[in-house]
Amino acid sequence: MATLPDLLKHTEIHPALRRVTDEVRAVVTRLMAYAGGLAALAFIAADLFAPALPLAANEPQARPGWFEVAKPHPAFTVVQVDFSGKTGAYSIRRHPEGGRKDVLSWASTVEQPTAEIEIFRLGGETPENAPPAPDLAIRMGLLGGGEAEAAGMIDSKFGPVGLIRFPAQESKTKPCLGFAKSFDSARVQITGFACQADTIAAQRAFIGCMLNRLTLLGAGNDTKMAELFARAELKRGTCNAAPALGDWAGSLQEPQLRGRF
Repeated sequence: MATLPDLLKHTEIHPALRRVTDEVRAVVTRLMAYAGGLAALAFIAADLFAPALPLAANEPQARPGWFEVAKPHPAFTVVQVDFSGKTGAYSIRRHPEGGRKDVLSWASTVEQPTAEIEIFRLGGETPENAPPAPDLAIRMGLLGGGEAEAAGMIDSKFGPVGLIRFPAQESKTKPCLGFAKSFDSARVQITGFACQADTIAAQRAFIGCMLNRLTLLGAGNDTKMAELFARAELKRGTCNAAPALGDWAGSLQEPQLRGRF
């Protein structure tokens, strides 16, 4: 009968098999190390030879253009002018380069604005003498644009103001006139339009009244704007929103505002 030492002696692994096992283990270890090294080299190569991203993607995002101010605080108002039941609205648009547009408009609930004044404080985003006519055409609802025509001058507290008309106004039930005035010293443009009155003559007088009654509520730190309106107030005269026919009805000449409002 075999003893326990004899059984253990016969069940021991042969030295040759033990050497083969050790060699296989060493080979597997070397293969794993080799594979890890290849993975690291592949990662480095992918990082080095990957196509460069476009420069635009690495640069800061372009700043937005004109944007609407969510809660505008009015800096201007028009007082003592009858807008025949139209609802007034006030909006402010700003530009990152410093421009600001304050827009006063009046309209019924279902129509395009029948009157509007825009005070544009120029910043670095536009030339100083940008032509107002194309912008006025769009604001007046004339999407097709059309060539602007000079429609004479009117007097106001801001001095002579040029009027503009657009022949392509067949869709308008009333004659409309635009206006534009630039102030180089303050870098300000005052533009707008009126389709409120029934005749060209009354329209001219209505625009004159709007401009004469345009009032600055607050200039903030804009000293040039404050000076512009302070000087204008010294020249403010009376206006007549409904001139008598035969005075200068239908005329495109320069009328003188007369009478009291």
